[in-house]
Amino acid sequence: MVLAALWGVYPTAFVQSMAYTETLFTALAAWALYAVLKGRWLVAGALCVLAGLTRPSAAALIAALAITAAVTLVREVRAGQRTGPVLRRNARMIAGVALAPLGWLAYVVFVAVREGSPFAYFEVQAQWGNSIDGGRALAAFIAGLPLPAALGLCAALGLLGWLVVLCVRQRQPLPVLVYGIAIVVISLIGAGYFGSRPRLMMPAFPLLLPPAAALVRLRSRARTAAVLAVLACASAAFGAWTLLGAGPP
Repeated sequence: MVLAALWGVYPTAFVQSMAYTETLFTALAAWALYAVLKGRWLVAGALCVLAGLTRPSAAALIAALAITAAVTLVREVRAGQRTGPVLRRNARMIAGVALAPLGWLAYVVFVAVREGSPFAYFEVQAQWGNSIDGGRALAAFIAGLPLPAALGLCAALGLLGWLVVLCVRQRQPLPVLVYGIAIVVISLIGAGYFGSRPRLMMPAFPLLLPPAAALVRLRSRARTAAVLAVLACASAAFGAWTLLGAGPP
């Protein structure tokens, strides 16, 4: 519950009232990861299909399933088990991983058929200025800011990196950790509008697990509620300032 509350007071949480897909995608991702942790790979794969029809960042979810499955298979083979029996025993896992990317691929095919070009999906993305540039656009954006703003943004990125380190130190389950890190990476290496980056990172809810654990350790519902109330007010103020200023991210 604390994790859900923290996610609800995320600075750009106000976009949940708009026609963005982050909320639906986050729900699908959370349930897919839960299914993986419970060993329900076919369910996880089906949820990945739906996530892929929702957002291209489903690539992070697909990677989480694929890497987790690969690690599982390698561990069993290295333990001295024969490859054939290992593959047969993990047939559902392999099927779930194979199923996972079909939603995103189906949408790519749909756009290609509709536009009459096999690369139409990527062409449309390019028209919106969305592409993978390895972070060059982010670096250029920071370099073009006034010094105080640039330092503030670098501090925010440092905080983001610190949260990633905390997630690793928390020993989060492999699929959860891979998914969270992948969402962050995908959000930062694109060339799109920078103001959208905080919104694009909303699905990275695993980053909030360390703060949620810290709040739980307070062992006082009143203190936890007070912290969440302050964060909610700050989030509301930021949302109002954004909507009345630069506009939705």
